[in-house]
Amino acid sequence: MNSKPVVTIVIPFYNCKYIGEAIGSALQQTYPHIEIIVVDDGSTQHTELITPYKDQIRYIRKVNGGTATALNTGIVHAKGQYFAWLSSDDAFLPHKVETQVNYMLEKRLSFTQSAYHYMNSLSEQTETIYPKLGSRSDMIHTLLSYCPINGCSVMLDTQVFGKVGLFNPNFRYAHDYEMWLRLLPHYELGCVDIPLIKYRMHEQMGTARHMEEIEKEIAVIQNLHRAALLSLL
Repeated sequence: MNSKPVVTIVIPFYNCKYIGEAIGSALQQTYPHIEIIVVDDGSTQHTELITPYKDQIRYIRKVNGGTATALNTGIVHAKGQYFAWLSSDDAFLPHKVETQVNYMLEKRLSFTQSAYHYMNSLSEQTETIYPKLGSRSDMIHTLLSYCPINGCSVMLDTQVFGKVGLFNPNFRYAHDYEMWLRLLPHYELGCVDIPLIKYRMHEQMGTARHMEEIEKEIAVIQNLHRAALLSLL
């Protein structure tokens, strides 16, 4: 009987030409106990890139509603004990899931992140980021100022969603940041201090195209959670 937990990798997809590389990186994991759910958020382009992988993944198509709704669809259908999110323009390193699962089991954590590499539009690695969050007090102050957590580096025990709820679709761009702040009063945040993902910087990425909207959402999110987080200090 398998004693290792199953990990569900949810890949939200919307008109992204890098989707094949993302799925390939999920399939190349050294950890064997995974399921991969690709949630097509109403795409009109590049859907043919998924076809070669459909016998190795679960494919769910839905009407367009934004990344948070795609993640939530994947979570609702997930069979795994752990949840990992992979953006369709990013990639997991082969040991990502295995390293993080072992860390979470050893430390008895439900909420972890990791260091990560940047890569460019040609999939060439450019630099490596090691988020330093310090003590829990330092972490709270940092997260109330900005978000150093890369969403695709995060792994969660799926039980956390029963406690705090799913991603909030009202935040179209900063839904991940809002979730991390919502989790922090209830769970310790652990960090694997080695890079486990490759985060792609390119002209079409949402962070580049929607910065003004993102900044507005961040201000709302910080105001929403500030009192609860400061009460932890």
